Amino acid sequence: MTPRSPLARLTRRSLIAGTPLLLAAPAILRAPQLFAQYPFRLGVAAGDPTSDGFVIWTRLAPDPLADHAGMPMQPVAVDWQVASDDRFDRVVAHGSAIAHPDLGHSVHVEVAGLASDRPYWYRFTVGRERSIAGRARTLPAAGSRLDRLRFAVAGCQNYEDGLFTAYRHLANDDPAFVFHYGDYIYEGRSSPVPVGYDGRPRRFVRAHVGQQLYDLADYRRRYAQYKLDPDLQAAHAATAWFATFDDHEVENNWVGLVDQENDPPEQFALRRAAAFQAYYENMPMRRAAMPVAGSVQLYRRALVGDLVDLHLLDTRQFRTDQPCGDGFKPACPGVADRNAQVMGVKQEGWLADALHQRAARWQALAQQVMMMPLDRRTGDEPAPIRNMDSWAGYDAPRERVLAMLDGVPGAVVLTGDEHQNFLGELRRDGGRGKSVATEFVSTSISSGGDGADVRKGADRIAAENPFLAWTNDRRGYLLCDVDRQMWRGAFRTVDAVSTPDAPVRTAGTATIAFGDPTPHIA
Repeated sequence: MTPRSPLARLTRRSLIAGTPLLLAAPAILRAPQLFAQYPFRLGVAAGDPTSDGFVIWTRLAPDPLADHAGMPMQPVAVDWQVASDDRFDRVVAHGSAIAHPDLGHSVHVEVAGLASDRPYWYRFTVGRERSIAGRARTLPAAGSRLDRLRFAVAGCQNYEDGLFTAYRHLANDDPAFVFHYGDYIYEGRSSPVPVGYDGRPRRFVRAHVGQQLYDLADYRRRYAQYKLDPDLQAAHAATAWFATFDDHEVENNWVGLVDQENDPPEQFALRRAAAFQAYYENMPMRRAAMPVAGSVQLYRRALVGDLVDLHLLDTRQFRTDQPCGDGFKPACPGVADRNAQVMGVKQEGWLADALHQRAARWQALAQQVMMMPLDRRTGDEPAPIRNMDSWAGYDAPRERVLAMLDGVPGAVVLTGDEHQNFLGELRRDGGRGKSVATEFVSTSISSGGDGADVRKGADRIAAENPFLAWTNDRRGYLLCDVDRQMWRGAFRTVDAVSTPDAPVRTAGTATIAFGDPTPHIA
């Protein structure tokens, strides 16, 4: 679907008011040679695939880190094409979209009417300037027989912590799509003396441009800096993404209208609205996800044939404040608060209804923060410690979700946030009861630096958490190969993100048999 021009959006009241408004409408630039520099420097992307299409995205930015990315404050017409071959000999859809200055000159085209379960190629043109070609695959029709599927899980990509080498390898693994669980950008100012999880200084790789992010221009510039990375561009161009956000797209550990600075909610709402707008402008998302009144519709669902029902969750906008003052703490009474929320009442009901339908063989919850109630003790701490920003700080909401999954034979939870790989069972009653699902926690693309095969204190964590099957502290992504009887998750890691071109290896492969949530690792 081609977005309408500003003239097409005029209301009847505007027309009655007379011609001056028409004369004031901004002219759409169509100059054959508009740019002194290449305008497609941020690459292209596709997202939210369906069985007959997907969103294609680009953002005009001839000078990405400058004010307004070097663009004039006028709408610009952008032509687009979708082809069934990589040479564009067989163009199957085309049109023109308008890149508006009030959306950072981004373009979101919702392409429909394509054949299911096959690859397509797309590109954009302005005057004589042409983007690189991206590739995206449509999904199999909902309910149609599907015997196997490959997709990737990735996120947590702190620009300063390391290079995005893992994304280049992900692109070469040829997944049907990527689930991005969040932390696409990090909001802090540059930290030229980074410290690792072991308390020691680690190698500084590259610097953020600008101070801590607060207004729309700040967030736009930070996205531009990240999107200039060639490995990230390669992953976007290789396949379509289902994107969600976590915390760092706004601020560390924010929930609802609560931030870490204890700003008045109405003040933080302004910052959050700017962050949400920049997120939409820079991600390949549908118009339904455009922020309205300072909020965004993020949770949604994708049926991949009859094999996987993908439930994409939002664990930030509707969550109540973290208990016990946030952080890694011994449990306080707030952990047991029965009125606490992680997803909110409406989203919980939506998820319960979707799971009840059993519309596919495997049910996958694609979300942001660890659901296992992990005891985080790594030394001689006398009492259990929990991460209050994870589901471990919210006993009642976690138990409600696990009750939904009880009796669902192919339930899998896909998670990020931890900057480590974890694999374990989701058991009811605080981790002591019946096992109802398997949780894969995918490590970061770069956040946390190089890491190690095993993080200090891992032995103590393994001893205190019998539902935990495996951990690893390298950077990378999760590659899922799913068939009708088995879910295989390969934890793909690179040995270093502080130096370029590190090779990729599989640190471990987990397998789950359909109907048995006990994971096996090799």
